[in-house]
Amino acid sequence: MEAALYEKLEGGRVHCFLCSHHCRISPGSRGRCGVRENRDGILFSLVYQRAVAAGSDPIEKKPLFHFLPGSDSFSLAAAGCNFTCFHCQNWAISQVPRGESPIPGRDLPPEEVVSLARRTGCRSISYTYTEPTIFFEYARDTAVRARERGLKNIFVTNGFMTAQALEAAADWLDAANVDLKSFREDFYRRVCSASLKPVLESITGMVERGIWIEVTTLVIPGYNDSEPELKEIAGFLSALNAEIPWHVSAFHPDFKMNATPRTPAETLRTARGIGRAAGLKYVYTGNLPGDEGENTFCPVCRNKVVGRSGFTLLDFNLRRGHCRRCGEKIAGVWE
Repeated sequence: MEAALYEKLEGGRVHCFLCSHHCRISPGSRGRCGVRENRDGILFSLVYQRAVAAGSDPIEKKPLFHFLPGSDSFSLAAAGCNFTCFHCQNWAISQVPRGESPIPGRDLPPEEVVSLARRTGCRSISYTYTEPTIFFEYARDTAVRARERGLKNIFVTNGFMTAQALEAAADWLDAANVDLKSFREDFYRRVCSASLKPVLESITGMVERGIWIEVTTLVIPGYNDSEPELKEIAGFLSALNAEIPWHVSAFHPDFKMNATPRTPAETLRTARGIGRAAGLKYVYTGNLPGDEGENTFCPVCRNKVVGRSGFTLLDFNLRRGHCRRCGEKIAGVWE
């Protein structure tokens, strides 16, 4: 399919402004994502309706804790990514060789994705596992149909989209979990081959557009786990909106970071304390099943309003989005 969000340049080149790499692509070449190709001066998506993963997941896996908790979300992915993260947990499908043809995946049209989601009892579709921005056209056409059938749409994203891409998605995107991988430009350049500023702009843009947002930071020992950096992340989110849930999750060795140790539980608990001290109302420890930090507490009376273990919902003590004990409104989309 012809790509969205690009312009033609002289000499048959094109400028893709889907993500913040702003690739200028010569005829016969692909962008940094590896799945958008210039064919005779026209930019094409090579992953339209080509699913590399599709299936039902608990929405808590995204992770989204304040958006339809306890429901299932139909997860959809296409191959490729605009980042090259050393620690990618889905590298087998995100880091496909940039010149590979055909692109991995199977034919799964938008209409069939929506039908599968409804058939499996899902209340939403999550565009996830790889970076949804790079299969924008596929996500868009699926999302519009999903909305018509009463389903919500979710991006699990690195947030490196342009303002134009976010504006184009705002009409059909209901929620997002954004990976804020670090608060250091050097980390983004060295570990992800990207940059920090566009991610912060996307988080801000989503809040301004009323898209429900939760933020995840995978805490990696020796890379982004210092208390000063964690305080800066917490301060940024709190200043933007203290009701943004922040997930501080444990790293485990993978891909090109097999020699990096797992994140100690105490580091995550310290990060959670930093977030709460900065004024964030909802801070969660991730990848620690059974930890107290998985639960949602009322910010006023400290009643446990949602209890969890891993991806399983254990307790639900909300009435129409309010704490059953004191009546405080708990931020989120609950029904």
